[in-house]
Amino acid sequence: MPKKKIQQLPPLEINNEPIGKRLAKFRKALGLTQKELAQKIGITQTLISDYEVGRAHLVDEMIIRFSIMLNVSTDEILGVKKRNKNIPNLKLMKRMYEIEKLPPSRQRALLQNIDMFLQGSKQKQVF
Repeated sequence: MPKKKIQQLPPLEINNEPIGKRLAKFRKALGLTQKELAQKIGITQTLISDYEVGRAHLVDEMIIRFSIMLNVSTDEILGVKKRNKNIPNLKLMKRMYEIEKLPPSRQRALLQNIDMFLQGSKQKQVF
């Protein structure tokens, strides 16, 4: 019987820096010692050290606690690279497809309204 092909997963866009080094970097950026951070979280300084040097592995609850105390996202702790924020909103894209189906004269009229709205919005932000 032939072997099943194992599905190849796409590569992840992650920071290759160890999670412990990222924790230490975020802690130091806030000017906290291991002891101060440990007291805020409610664990020992030794455990903070173990996380930072990789002797202990973080569980999901601790990642969340570090995230809250260090004021960073869990993605930042995990090293997930930020995605392109310029990806259009799905609701807007659906509307754009519907607009493209309109006759050109109606598209122009709609786009003129959108342009006037956006222009008015810019003027209000200036003041």
